[in-house]
Amino acid sequence: MSMQIGIVGKPNVGKTTFFNAATNAHAEIAPYPFTTINANKGVMYARSKCPCKEFNVQCNPKNSECRDGIRYVPIEAIDVAGLVPKAHEGRGLGNKFLDDLRQASCLIHIIDVSGSTDEEGRACNIGEHDPQNDVKFLEEEIDYWILGIIKKDWEKMSRRCKLEGKKIEKALAEKLTGLGIKEGDIHAAIKKAGLTEDATTWRDENLLHLSSSIRQMGKPILLALNKSDKAPDEMVKKMMGEYAIPTSAESELALSKAAEKGFIEYKPGDASFTIINKEKMDEKQIKALDYIRKHVMEKYGGTGVQKCIDTAVFKLLNLITVYPVEDEHHLSDKDGNVLPDAYLLPRGSKVLDLAYKVHTDLGEGFIRAVDARSHRVVGADHELNDGDIIHIIAK
Repeated sequence: MSMQIGIVGKPNVGKTTFFNAATNAHAEIAPYPFTTINANKGVMYARSKCPCKEFNVQCNPKNSECRDGIRYVPIEAIDVAGLVPKAHEGRGLGNKFLDDLRQASCLIHIIDVSGSTDEEGRACNIGEHDPQNDVKFLEEEIDYWILGIIKKDWEKMSRRCKLEGKKIEKALAEKLTGLGIKEGDIHAAIKKAGLTEDATTWRDENLLHLSSSIRQMGKPILLALNKSDKAPDEMVKKMMGEYAIPTSAESELALSKAAEKGFIEYKPGDASFTIINKEKMDEKQIKALDYIRKHVMEKYGGTGVQKCIDTAVFKLLNLITVYPVEDEHHLSDKDGNVLPDAYLLPRGSKVLDLAYKVHTDLGEGFIRAVDARSHRVVGADHELNDGDIIHIIAK
């Protein structure tokens, strides 16, 4: 499980509640800044359609979970310390926050869309703070953090590249390697920033523009518009978009706990829930579920937590789910486990990429593969599709 998603935001916006709801972990929650000092790590799950229903088979997942034909594929989540203005200068827990995010493939930015926390994360009246400012603030903090890394020995590095005829993106990729940012991201960012080939002519404003482009390519951000049930409707509507999702982490946590206790039927990502044990609940619990049904589920079609994860994985990162098997006729591994593993790969990945993802030996000894749906033999450079079931044959 090499992929990591960072859960970020200023203090007191429901970041840890989101993390707990997404991972079913139990990190400390309290309504004051800097409750989270050390990053919490957990496992959250992206939902994919499991082929078991299509083939009418009972699957035996090993690296993932299947619930009624929905495959839940694990991803590492990291919930980092709350971010305050000028974090890149070390204010608050800034340096720690940014260091914790180094390996994150993308970020889910938890925003208090109700506007009831100020820029420092202190409680204020609903609508008193403009949540749109939080989007800009987080992006700028990450931009300046990347800029700080780039500017270290910049003149010396850019001059050396010019003298030796070395590509600047290669040098920058080496410098930013600890951030999980690839040379391809930097090449695209330079193009996007419209910079000249001669890096020695780039000024501070060019480097800041470049840092911003690198952030967009290498650390894309999805907005979780948290506390949407308490927010003014016009603010939620104003901020909603493909990568900005109305969310109620508190409701998701309440529903998962109610499902655990057997009060309701509910799976993460469901648009509704069913009460199955009303007689075992007290009046307060019934009232809370009524509130969630009316102000969250009916209004937004779900709590938004699972939708944030799925959108980050399958749209923002553009990944697909692929199922490797050792017997394409029975869709099983050598022990007879049906559809045992589900792997997340970037869209456009080839069969050979899957082979290496499963095991280095499988990649190095690759001979051919078989598509279990069509029973066609495919080569190393065959492009994979979402939901493919592939038998890899190796030496």
